[in-house]
Amino acid sequence: MVRVPLTLDERERGERLGRALRAARARRSIVDVATQAGISPETLRKIERGRIPTPAFFTVVAVADVLGLSLDELLAGLATDTERIPAGDLATLAR
Repeated sequence: MVRVPLTLDERERGERLGRALRAARARRSIVDVATQAGISPETLRKIERGRIPTPAFFTVVAVADVLGLSLDELLAGLATDTERIPAGDLATLAR
């Protein structure tokens, strides 16, 4: 199976997701948050750095839950001025 390369917008959205999660984690340990979310610290580190620009939806849900973030708030923070993502449109995160 050949993977279609990500667009620039998709890579940038992954970077915004990483920044949002890193900001929400604040001073909490990456190991603590990752362990509570059921993922490896290295996976969370890669997501936060934008090296995994399209993490699995349920991974994002687990991390957001540990950080006390609502998915609507997280999604709103990922939209750029040119993107119009309606509140509650969580399917966009699943891409």
